[in-house]
Amino acid sequence: MKKVLPILPILLALAVGVVVGAIAFRGGDAGHDHAAAEAAGGDEAAGEIWTCSMHPQVKAPKPGKCPICAMDLIPLSDLGGAGVGREFSLSEEAKVLAGIVTAEVERRHPEAKVRLYGRVVYDETRRKTIAARFPGRIERLFVDYTGIQVEQGDHLATIYSPELLSAQSELLTAKRFGKADSIRIARDKLRLWGFSESRIEEIEASGEASDHLTIEAPVSGIVTHKQVDEGDYVETGKALFQINDLEEVWVMFDAYESDMPWVRFGQQVEFTAEALPGRVLEGRISFIAPQIDPETRTFDVRVTFENEGELLRPGMFVRGTVTATVAGAGRVIDPSLAGKWISPMHPEIIKDEPGKCDVCGMDLVPAEELGYVSADEEGRAPLVIPASAVLHTGNRSVVYVENPDVESSSYEGREVLLGPRADDVYLVEAGLREGERVVAEGAFAIDSSLQIQARPSMMLPPDEEAPLFRSFEAPDEFLTKVDEVTRAYFDVQKALADDDLEAAKQRAEALRNSLSDRLIALPEEEAAEAWLEIQEALSSSAAAIEEASKIEEARAPFEPLSVAAEEMILRFGTGDLDVYKAHCPMAFGNQGADWLQEDETILNPYFGASMLKCGEITEQLASPASDE
Repeated sequence: MKKVLPILPILLALAVGVVVGAIAFRGGDAGHDHAAAEAAGGDEAAGEIWTCSMHPQVKAPKPGKCPICAMDLIPLSDLGGAGVGREFSLSEEAKVLAGIVTAEVERRHPEAKVRLYGRVVYDETRRKTIAARFPGRIERLFVDYTGIQVEQGDHLATIYSPELLSAQSELLTAKRFGKADSIRIARDKLRLWGFSESRIEEIEASGEASDHLTIEAPVSGIVTHKQVDEGDYVETGKALFQINDLEEVWVMFDAYESDMPWVRFGQQVEFTAEALPGRVLEGRISFIAPQIDPETRTFDVRVTFENEGELLRPGMFVRGTVTATVAGAGRVIDPSLAGKWISPMHPEIIKDEPGKCDVCGMDLVPAEELGYVSADEEGRAPLVIPASAVLHTGNRSVVYVENPDVESSSYEGREVLLGPRADDVYLVEAGLREGERVVAEGAFAIDSSLQIQARPSMMLPPDEEAPLFRSFEAPDEFLTKVDEVTRAYFDVQKALADDDLEAAKQRAEALRNSLSDRLIALPEEEAAEAWLEIQEALSSSAAAIEEASKIEEARAPFEPLSVAAEEMILRFGTGDLDVYKAHCPMAFGNQGADWLQEDETILNPYFGASMLKCGEITEQLASPASDE
């Protein structure tokens, strides 16, 4: 059978070759006569290194075929691109041809638009079930099919029961003999069986008892379930009808797991329905499901909608949007809720001061406890970069940073630690500084050139990874303060592992207070700037833990708190503390998360008692100077 070479790798190789040729272009002086060199068989050909454009790990001292894909090897020196290691330099002409565009690393509050899809359903809280209050036989059904609209007081069915006759006779007998207690008891019995006050008075006035009772609708709405037919005999408690009120409906949205950081109770949701083109409706999130669907990786978001005029009908398909202004430490800015108090059950109840919910009577809670923060309280905005600047491979994220100290266009590959994505930007936890410039367009062209040259790149990490943080020399007095902050962090970690929310909030406050104390000045300006960023990140995350009303709400900001604490230790070290880094692969829906400990005994702060020992020590970040 004739062997057919795969076409996709060949086309990809040609495409990469075109990009590399554009980047390497320097003008007429970049040429090299390989035919003459090979014909001469001189030292130049002998000293050339040959590689494969598809498999840059292949290196050979002479021309030939790639042992993996059988493509012709190409000379490494022809690929151009000055620089060493992960650095790559381009002329201005090559930069233009490669389409290199850079963007500044900046601090701002980006907006994340969460797009939701869902359907309209009945409001479960407005559902009424009409059940038999005494045994009997259904003599007549006035409502004999589902879907019919009924008004309060409408006749639903007539039921026959000998016990009705007995109960009414008891009332008439008590009335005849004038026994007040007996009259009250007989009336209460009939009232509990569904007799109205007017019907009871009518029986007393006429002196006649009946073995039939007409059941009336207690509320207006749609009959969604009819569970009896004429002639059926029913026992006490048997469900007869179910009526759903359409004055309010629920809009049930599905939100993706990745959108969880931006969805909050009480947020405003704008949505549209297929049946109402051009109409934009609004509601507030009244419930967020505590669990993720293991099959769809989504969670339910519920919006309660006042359905005036019955605009929405159950079963309608809807599309919604939540717009969240992103703050640091997993919090959301909503100026309209700054300083407000919200009902934890009914988000439409918002007041300017503490009080009770007008609907359910529960105590109102501050908006901050629900994950909101005002821009003034948030402090410095998070660090963000364009999403297009990031090259992902496995657990590594690489960006190319422009070197401003070099006259030609020079770029350095750098691994970064990213936070969540907010639309077209990523939040940066570590690896970049404000004011640096990253390659927003054309990063793959640079990286593919480095790959072909078998130099460190996205797919070919260097043998020794560069540290994520530059370390600084710090005086002993400063390290003593760092140890104090680290011990406060350990206290928060242990409290969360113990499932003790109040202790975690108190110790987070102690951590934040320790940061407000005056610290020893750092001699190096870059070190002082780095400490300022760490200090604000620690303080913001600790404040978010203090505001949590549930243990799960405290565990979310503990992750960025751990990232900031790790950066502090990697940059400055410790005085006399051991610090171990642990990792739990199951945290936050199997996304995984790290934390720090003072010893090697796993105490998982993300799960507490439910999975206290889940995780493993990945490395020791610091040890006392005397142990080194």
